[in-house]
Amino acid sequence: MSSNLLPPLRPIPIKERMSVVFVERGEIDVLDGAFVVVDATGIRTHIPVGGVACIMLEPGTRLSHRAAALAARVGTLLVWVGEAGVRLYSAGQPGGARSDRLLYQARLALDEDLRLKVVRKMYAIRFGEEPPARRSVDQLRGIEGVRVRKTYQLLARQFGVEWSGRDYDADSWDAADLPNRCLSAATSCLYGVTEAAVLAAGYAPAVGFIHTGKPLSFVYDVADLYKFDTVVPVAFKVAASKPAGNPERAVRLACRDIFRQSRLLDRIIPDIEEMLAAGEIPRPEAPADAVGPALPNPESLGDAGHRA
Repeated sequence: MSSNLLPPLRPIPIKERMSVVFVERGEIDVLDGAFVVVDATGIRTHIPVGGVACIMLEPGTRLSHRAAALAARVGTLLVWVGEAGVRLYSAGQPGGARSDRLLYQARLALDEDLRLKVVRKMYAIRFGEEPPARRSVDQLRGIEGVRVRKTYQLLARQFGVEWSGRDYDADSWDAADLPNRCLSAATSCLYGVTEAAVLAAGYAPAVGFIHTGKPLSFVYDVADLYKFDTVVPVAFKVAASKPAGNPERAVRLACRDIFRQSRLLDRIIPDIEEMLAAGEIPRPEAPADAVGPALPNPESLGDAGHRA
């Protein structure tokens, strides 16, 4: 009789998960088969790791090898962030780019005509209208920038927040004013769940179309589609309330709620497929003389990029 009576772990699709959990000042381990956080007093807090898109690890958090391995198997992104989640130091990949999808994404990004088609579709999804005809990527970026600045101003006026523009220093977050601190905390939440979705879909976070040259260029491209429908209004609303103590925590809780209400995780992967399909090219087939995998992966219930 086999000693392994439990079925293999199968990642839950991103669309069925909760968005994000923040952990600080605790040790994360696997105890009695469960993913838990143990605080200084020995109290255990269970986290349903397989049902979370990403876990943000703040300063004071330690992670065991078994916990990291379990998170990878179930497809949960681990993100090491600064206090209040306003810096991103590193991320543990829960899956990754599939060769067919990576080649497809790279071909779209490297061909200027195909790239422009994808950027135009991103513009249409983001603003709900077709972009002006006969514009280059740089011109569309400039048009987008003007609309973004106006949108910040309109939302600030709507929520009664004094606004002097998006201004922050990555090396000195605390020097920013309250609205900018709230926006930084909000966008970090959005980037976390977006990166988890990009990886789950089997694409590469670094291969962007509007943003380039950064490890998360494609994450920024995708996150921008939802920023002003989700986290930016949340950030201004919290800033307007001038919460005492920890405004970043209030922002994170509000972001978690808006992600659930807007069903954001249901939308990201289908939207990625829609924007890339605008290039109107098929995914490349493997060469006829290519060697198949030495150890074929079993079928998984998870998303395309999740390890089986």
